[in-house]
Amino acid sequence: MAASPRPERAFPAANGLVGVGVVVLGPAGRVLLGLGHDGRWELPGGKVDAGEDFERAAVRELAEETGLSARPADVRVGAVLVDATGGIPRVTAAARVERTTGTPSVREADKIARWEWFPPDALPAALFAPSAAVLAAWFPGKAAQDAAFRRYPVGGTAGA
Repeated sequence: MAASPRPERAFPAANGLVGVGVVVLGPAGRVLLGLGHDGRWELPGGKVDAGEDFERAAVRELAEETGLSARPADVRVGAVLVDATGGIPRVTAAARVERTTGTPSVREADKIARWEWFPPDALPAALFAPSAAVLAAWFPGKAAQDAAFRRYPVGGTAGA
């Protein structure tokens, strides 16, 4: 007896977020952070669009938020972070890029007041929690990570 084709199942309602936080290493190994209007510093980053991989999402978000250009091949994902802040499951790729072109500029003035470069050993204390978790993945001991975030290293590159 031949099996009849199975009808597509209805997709469940979305109940989680997938994003990427981008550590941009610039002059003298400094890290690019944006000052949010709430007084906390954050990395460039955001949601991954349907059909996008982490590397392409990192490049897109970087351009949208800072005006910097990068190639997906130059983006390294060092860890995947999982948390449920606000009761919503969230998966965040901890990405890093060292080769960019352009000068950082504020592209989303409703979110970021300014961009600044910081040495990894002198990061500001007031960090947006997901950004702190991404920074902690790449620079262990340099940023305080909220215990709510679980880190899953990818290829052993984070923290190197």
